Amino acid sequence: MTSDDVVEKSTVVHSTTEREFELLVGIALDLNLTLVSKERYQRLVSAVPSVLPADAVTLLRLEGDELQPLAATGLRDEALGHVFSLADHPRLERVCSSTEPIQFPVDSNLPDPFDGLIEGVEDFTTCVHACLGLPLRVKGELVGVLALDAINPHAFENTRPSFLKALGALAAATLHTSYLADTLEDAANHQRQIAQTLVGDMLKRRAHGLNGTSSSISMLKEEISLFAGSNFPVLISGETGTGKEIVAGMLHRQSALSHKPMVYVNCAALPESVVESELFGHEAGSFTGAHERRLGKFQVADGGCLFLDEIGELPLAVQPKLLRVLQSGEIQRVGSDATNSVNVRVFAATNRNLHHEVEAGRFRSDLLHRLDVCRLTVPPLRERPEDILVLAGQFCDRARRQLGLGAIRLHPEAQQILRSFDWPGNVRELENVISRAALRASRRSPNNTLVLITAQDVGADYLATYQGKKDAAKDIEGGAVFGLGAACDMPLRDAVDLFQRELIQDALQRNDGVWASAARDLGMHRSNLHHLAKRLGLLT
Repeated sequence: MTSDDVVEKSTVVHSTTEREFELLVGIALDLNLTLVSKERYQRLVSAVPSVLPADAVTLLRLEGDELQPLAATGLRDEALGHVFSLADHPRLERVCSSTEPIQFPVDSNLPDPFDGLIEGVEDFTTCVHACLGLPLRVKGELVGVLALDAINPHAFENTRPSFLKALGALAAATLHTSYLADTLEDAANHQRQIAQTLVGDMLKRRAHGLNGTSSSISMLKEEISLFAGSNFPVLISGETGTGKEIVAGMLHRQSALSHKPMVYVNCAALPESVVESELFGHEAGSFTGAHERRLGKFQVADGGCLFLDEIGELPLAVQPKLLRVLQSGEIQRVGSDATNSVNVRVFAATNRNLHHEVEAGRFRSDLLHRLDVCRLTVPPLRERPEDILVLAGQFCDRARRQLGLGAIRLHPEAQQILRSFDWPGNVRELENVISRAALRASRRSPNNTLVLITAQDVGADYLATYQGKKDAAKDIEGGAVFGLGAACDMPLRDAVDLFQRELIQDALQRNDGVWASAARDLGMHRSNLHHLAKRLGLLT
């Protein structure tokens, strides 16, 4: 810095005038008022011209190597849209490197960053002639700049260095105080959104353990304990209703992040138009209806875990952004050019075969490889029939609490029906059946007395399916179906499947292929007939 370019106002000390004192007191008093940052900044820059003959006053915050305008008076509206890089604006760079207010001489050959931006000056070739810069420091650290500009080249010749130092100190305090307040407000909003998300999720879902005594469930529990101790993402696969969400909850509870939130996102329930905003957030005004800035689920879950349920439904256009988060931990809110870092452990679940989805072009292979570090497969209920009554007992207790009933028990015939069913809807379907059955059975029992669930309470569809299997087994045992030789040549389960397949085909033939009519003939609900037909290979 040469004496030709800069004049430091630090040699003459004058007493503060009454107008200067009133300005300083007003700024100090504003620090104690409950104001939003934008209003606080604007009050500051608007008050300065009442004491100093400035045509424009600009408050700028330092962000890395750039100065971002926060508020201005006397500048064209477009000025607040500019970002002033220190490398491109040597005057601002010199102000930032100084510890004292700087007044640039009229003949300085350094371009003024606000040339052509002074309001009311129609001649865009007119240059700013008087330029005064105040570095704003808090405990020696630069936080921003207060820039004063005037067309009159002699506007700031009689400014008092002591006043400028005091003005700079209060402006720095204003900037720092507002930054701290904004940071605290953002943190409070973050915690509030976490609380709202978690409370909403707890109302919709209750975290239960993975019940069962089968070997497949025991192995799954061992894998959950193993994977939970790592920081890797986990991909949970399984049919609808098998309990993938329960597995995610167990992973979270057994992990080192159990004291942090686990945020839930159902990718299948998100319209494609809002999925990016829901995951990564958006800025105010970034699209119609975006009235304020909103944190996405990744930022809400920052420091904890995020459970992406039904990730196979995620639109292809959003998948690169998810891949970026998994690779670098960076997100970008809709409508923002800035990136934010997050530290989130991801659990994902799907009932689809994602390798088939990759082959079909509906899922990115690189995203699958990133997610599929640890794979957990939840077995369907039909593959662990020994767990059916264990789960039924759990659901009986849950229904008892929800309905305010006495103890709920299962009649032996009801138990046989439950054990014999294939449960295409898995654990979720079993829970629904028990809940309905308990409600039906409660009509026969006064309050706080034993509630006995019978075969009829389980439901006509399930009873009819059980009776059909029972009759088929008798016919096969007696050689009435397929002939005695055929019955002896195949396992009982295969023979029952063959018998059911022929019954369904006959019913469809009688009803001209109408599934609803065939279901009525067979005494079944149409959805249960479809599930059974799929298992038997009659439907794809």
